[in-house]
Amino acid sequence: MVAFNRFVFAGALTMAAPVAAIAAPPDNTIIVGLSADASTFDPAQISSRDNSNIAKHIFATLFKVNFEGEIEPELVDKTTISDDGLAYTFTIKPDLTCEDGEPLTAEDVAYSFNRPADKASAFTGNTPGFVYTTLGFKSAEVVDDLNVTVNLTAKTTLALGMMAQVYIHCQDSYEAMTVEEAASNPIGSGSYRLASWERGSEIVLEKIKDPGTFDTIIWRIIPEASTRTAELIAGNVDIITNVAPDQVGAINDSGSAKVAQVDGTRRMQVGFNLGKGVEGMPGAKEIQDPKVRFAMQYAVDVPSICTQLLGTECTRMTSLVNPPNGNPDLLPIPYDPDMAEKLLDEAGYPRGEGGTRFSIRLQGPRGRYLNDANVVQAIGQYLNDVGINTEVELLEWASVYSPLLRTKEMGPLFFLGQGGVTWNPLYDMSLFSTPDGATNYQSWTDQRWFDDWKLAIDADTVEAARPVINRMLKLFYDEGPWLQLYFQPDFYGVSNRIEWTPRRDEEIELFAATLS
Repeated sequence: MVAFNRFVFAGALTMAAPVAAIAAPPDNTIIVGLSADASTFDPAQISSRDNSNIAKHIFATLFKVNFEGEIEPELVDKTTISDDGLAYTFTIKPDLTCEDGEPLTAEDVAYSFNRPADKASAFTGNTPGFVYTTLGFKSAEVVDDLNVTVNLTAKTTLALGMMAQVYIHCQDSYEAMTVEEAASNPIGSGSYRLASWERGSEIVLEKIKDPGTFDTIIWRIIPEASTRTAELIAGNVDIITNVAPDQVGAINDSGSAKVAQVDGTRRMQVGFNLGKGVEGMPGAKEIQDPKVRFAMQYAVDVPSICTQLLGTECTRMTSLVNPPNGNPDLLPIPYDPDMAEKLLDEAGYPRGEGGTRFSIRLQGPRGRYLNDANVVQAIGQYLNDVGINTEVELLEWASVYSPLLRTKEMGPLFFLGQGGVTWNPLYDMSLFSTPDGATNYQSWTDQRWFDDWKLAIDADTVEAARPVINRMLKLFYDEGPWLQLYFQPDFYGVSNRIEWTPRRDEEIELFAATLS
């Protein structure tokens, strides 16, 4: 058994020095403390949740996923679907405008869909890399001023939910900018405009139209969890993300704020990088063997990580699909280091001189996820305990780790959380819709999965696809590219000054937030 008091973690969680209270924010302003900065505001390049949480206040979308996880129209008045399910014609609402005052028409909608797909621009954001790969996006074309048709290569039950992630922007403005200019000068279609962006410090949005209760939204970048807590208690921010477990009591006892906990949908994993980006690195060859990957599952005590490092109980994941949509026949793999050692022996990797089976690097971000640095170091220790000599490397998220993910050049093992939903299991599975997809960070190429994916996505309903889905999830369980961890619990600190309820899916929506 691994005892957590053996670990001496760098940057152990402690309360920061007291922060001086400044004047309370004006009644027309709300301030959010985030752990990571945005990296871009180009709608074709945005790829992280923190980034998109800000962008969704700048850009509108055809549809949105509401608090209950239901898909509802935002810019759309009417939807017509062709008999073969390959063409979606949308009638957009009349009298829409862009931030620059220009009318927003079907031409802008078609442009917003076609621009991210432009291969010459080589965009790498969520829209071209994940949404379009999963959606089977083909093209968008203007019918008339208020009607636009989006063409797909295959029918899918995911269509409207995926289209809810495409940011609508304004053609004339973007055609007048370079790609570099578009990264920091968004011209949106939503309620707010980017007023200023001091990188690494704060992002200020100003309201230009409804919906939106507050005239100004300030997103402050505060990487250290203890500093975010201190700023919240002092009244300098209204909402903070990723509250550290050992700081929950301090917030709840402060008299100025409370902690709101939700069962999140973000899927935490140690990914196995099976691609060319790690060729020649220590451990890269060994993890190509699915027997080694499965053996390593037994080496990590996930329930103890949750209770001792996240401050809550959790159930280990059995797949990449959020409950209740998983395969009900799969049970969480238990912590059993003896079984891990037995299976590693059988896979042909016995302990050698000094007790080491092989060496490997585990990379992870610092400050992006709940107590991530300590979790990564704990996982490294668990692997060391079964003879896998694990070098742990912690990296800054926005400028170092995120680019490594985009190019798939992170270490053979990498700690990552990928957002999920509850409205369709195929959404969660669509991270692996193609062998070379942008969100297939693991470069997993098992043809059995991709053959079944075609069958599942082609089904008329999720229920009809269920036998295939269950077969795919069993394969993922036995041989897949994740060391399964947990669905991240989310802790938000919320000032008594405001009324705001967090969502399960990590989307921070401030349109309906109000003063208490």
